[in-house]
Amino acid sequence: MMRKLIGILFLVCSLGVFGQADTMTGCLNERIKSLKVQLNGFPLDYPILVMNTDNQLIFSFDHLADEREYLRYELVHCNANWQPSGLVDSEFLDGFNQCDIEYYDYSQLTTTHYVHYEFAIPNEQMAPTLSGNYLVRVYPENDPDDIWLQCRFYVSEQSAAINAGYTSRTDIDFNKEHQQLEISVNVERSNVRDPFNDLKVMIQQNGRYDNEVMLQQPLRMADRSTSVYAHVPKLIFEAGNEYRRMETTTIHYTTMGVDAIEYHEPYYHFVLGIDTPRNDEMYLYDQTQHGRFFVREYNSSQSDIEADYGVVHFRLDLGGERPDEMIFLDGDFVNRRFDPESLMTYNRATGLYERNMLLKQGAYNYQYLTVPKGKNRGYTGPIEGDKYQTQNEYLIKVYARHPGERYDRLIGTTLIAE
Repeated sequence: MMRKLIGILFLVCSLGVFGQADTMTGCLNERIKSLKVQLNGFPLDYPILVMNTDNQLIFSFDHLADEREYLRYELVHCNANWQPSGLVDSEFLDGFNQCDIEYYDYSQLTTTHYVHYEFAIPNEQMAPTLSGNYLVRVYPENDPDDIWLQCRFYVSEQSAAINAGYTSRTDIDFNKEHQQLEISVNVERSNVRDPFNDLKVMIQQNGRYDNEVMLQQPLRMADRSTSVYAHVPKLIFEAGNEYRRMETTTIHYTTMGVDAIEYHEPYYHFVLGIDTPRNDEMYLYDQTQHGRFFVREYNSSQSDIEADYGVVHFRLDLGGERPDEMIFLDGDFVNRRFDPESLMTYNRATGLYERNMLLKQGAYNYQYLTVPKGKNRGYTGPIEGDKYQTQNEYLIKVYARHPGERYDRLIGTTLIAE
């Protein structure tokens, strides 16, 4: 029964709504690891290109292999709900939509052999010409249908002025378990005819998609060009907790979160300390990176090719099995997907939830999300707790679409954090 439930949940999370394509960021080949996208090389920035600027997104990943593969990439333009917009290449792209990945390098001084790849968008061969959501897909040169990885990113006009903030004094509680947003959007420079009906506002917490919300109509209009979104249930988020942290930057001694380091051919193994629930604990501030990870080998200036891979052992003690719930790891290192790679499995012999994962050396943020039976949305409350003091990031994206238009323009984004 549990195996059947895992399969059903994996299918639901892969397809989203029945019949829709899987457009979630992810490594779809088991030998592809450490997928990252960085704006101009800054790891804390979201993957948002602003039109008419010199910004570039740098995509990087590893292929666990001894020899280079000839790989290509292509772009898919998507609507606000991340389904293909149906536009042909020439409508959203300047250049060619099948480009070779030319930069690669081999791992050095590592027990695990891999080839590191990088490419940038835009480049001399291709450049997006429309705003909106984009999906980049990578595949072998000789088999375009064999998608090895895919990654979401955004192109924004930044013509809308967005003002936003959040508070723990919400419509349902006061300094307890939630945070509530209030947003105003001015579209005076955005060529929007009817702000009340032509806008979609999407709010994302800490890079997660499972609890992302969409607002289609404002509470009121402050003036002819300014929509105000406030005092609606969708603007109230569980506060969550600060992410947990662990580091595997060296094989010579234990570092943050690591209890033991062992070598069992062919990998080093990093055994993490046993995690326990924090829902009943007092809030403790810890400066984290909201689920991001950073590749790093402590003694290397070229960690992209000199950091090794090791098996990381996650262990969680919940005092027994919870048969009506599934427990998933959350963070950029699992691409925010609910799938077998991020699923914690209950081990009756140890009485712990466990997951062993091959990860590149570095510093990682993670948390545990509880997914109730029949749901495809995670909750922080049962394990991590919801603490109103938590320092969260909220990414706000505003889309515009006039009646009769064929795609959603991304007219503005902003990030609020405390």
